[in-house]
Amino acid sequence: MTATVQVGEAEIAAFRTLHARVGDAVETALRGKRPVIDLVLVSLFAGGHVLLEDVPGTGKTTLARAVAGALGGMSRRVQFTPDLLPSDVTGTSVYDPQTGQIRFRPGPVFANVVLADEINRAAAKTQSALLEVMEERTVTVDGVAHAVPDPFLVVATQNPIDLDGTYRLPEAQLDRFMLRTAIGYPESDHELAVLRPGSGAGAVGSVPTVTSPAEVADCSRRLALLHVADPILRYITDLGAATRADDRLRLGASTRGLRALVRCVQVHAAAHGRHFAVPTDVQRLLVPVLAHRLVLTREAQLAGASTEDVLADVLDRVEVPRPTAR
Repeated sequence: MTATVQVGEAEIAAFRTLHARVGDAVETALRGKRPVIDLVLVSLFAGGHVLLEDVPGTGKTTLARAVAGALGGMSRRVQFTPDLLPSDVTGTSVYDPQTGQIRFRPGPVFANVVLADEINRAAAKTQSALLEVMEERTVTVDGVAHAVPDPFLVVATQNPIDLDGTYRLPEAQLDRFMLRTAIGYPESDHELAVLRPGSGAGAVGSVPTVTSPAEVADCSRRLALLHVADPILRYITDLGAATRADDRLRLGASTRGLRALVRCVQVHAAAHGRHFAVPTDVQRLLVPVLAHRLVLTREAQLAGASTEDVLADVLDRVEVPRPTAR
């Protein structure tokens, strides 16, 4: 049996400091949205991707570029449109007249942080090309695999209001996003500060670089070893089973979704200075990680139910593991 490698308390303390430092740097450009920033950082360090459902003008581009600036990496933005081709996202082979050879020209996905703006406006084939890169972390052209940078975070957005000319993301594709959240409008005091002449809000060029892509990638690999006790894993399993048995859902939580929840729980625990997970980590992340993966029945939709409501009920029903005396 292979011995389990544990994450030490010194490593956890260092990561907590790093997580706070990156969050503070991003917040210089996107003010008053620390909970959203922390969720995006959870996905970054957990090796996942984020789906932002929000209206235009709330700071989605600013968030993605600020994260890239804080980690010293490269960021790219892709505006998805109905005529966008898969090669416009992933890259393509081109003829080089100087050398007489065909070479690969990388697409915008070859960056540490990629903003896929209005992903639901592109045709299914283009959506699938991006989602394949998100899962495989490589682009294969003419039989040659090209790895994307590490870390690799896709922040995809879709407008939940204007649905004209959009292509709905299928459930199988939604399941590829580690978590879903929304930035929302700022509170009154923060919005006033943003509107004040001379405000530095949104100035991503002034976001300080406080870490490096290599350090983030190393932290991500180490945090995958953080201890999650069997009672916590059983709790996650029971929550997933409860969604599958709920009459309001025709599609419950997938195993991929539960695995994503475990990874997010590990990062969330470390960000709070713990080298072990507790039930509150699971409860805090359950909705962002699982709500977009569930599908309501038609009857539940007509009754006005939401997947968030279902998960809230599931949390009430499933027994929370209790500490045991040693």
